[in-house]
Amino acid sequence: MIWEVYALKYADRNSRTRKDSFLFDDNHDQPHAMDYFIWVLKCGDQVIVVDTGYDEAEARHRDRPIIREPAAALQGIGLKPEDITTLIVTHLHYDHAGGLNQFPNATIHLQSAEMAYATGPCMCHDTLRMPFSADHVCEMVRRVYSGRVMFHDGDGEVADGVTVHCIGGHSRGLQAVRVRTMSGWLCLASDAAHYYENVFARKPFPIVVDLQNMLDGFDRISALASDRSLIVPGHDPLVMNLFESAGPDYAVRLDTGPTKEFRL
Repeated sequence: MIWEVYALKYADRNSRTRKDSFLFDDNHDQPHAMDYFIWVLKCGDQVIVVDTGYDEAEARHRDRPIIREPAAALQGIGLKPEDITTLIVTHLHYDHAGGLNQFPNATIHLQSAEMAYATGPCMCHDTLRMPFSADHVCEMVRRVYSGRVMFHDGDGEVADGVTVHCIGGHSRGLQAVRVRTMSGWLCLASDAAHYYENVFARKPFPIVVDLQNMLDGFDRISALASDRSLIVPGHDPLVMNLFESAGPDYAVRLDTGPTKEFRL
């Protein structure tokens, strides 16, 4: 199966600096913006959503405003969250799993390692717990008890042409998503590479539970994609400029490949 892939932007943070994005960076005080996305895979009538973003309540709680609810972003391209039956959650950080309750009918694909990490002794440490929200993790526990979670241990298939791969590093069970497209194999890196610069310049992101896994992960996501241009980072504002518009001004189409050349 050949899939279409879309990125939907729902928030940004423009008050960040490079020290928030890279370890050991020489220009640590230079501004460095971040975009927030969810992703949609389409093949005929089949639809898979990757990650849920976070909602207005979480935005107020963390003082990180959103531009639009991710659910509203989906509706802008003709989809309703309640109609989604397959949802991939790359990891359980608030900005990737903060809208689980808006997808009541979805079966969720998650790494076993992520569930163990988010509910285990590592969460006794404030620094490791910071990117998680207890309500989101508890919602995932409720989904487990309802029989609506498919766990993967490492590599796994979600559908023909859609696979998940445990990378770790940023979070213990962080998974990337590999998608067969008209342009070849595309890798939605999620937070295995927040930015192109993370993977191409091998600069680690500061929120990390296992630095070796993060560095090894840069090689892994590169191997998962048919071409480096088909690696899509999780938070890079360049994504909105490199790929063609998909209708609304917050949506771009990824599977046709970038329309501009990016060199690092």
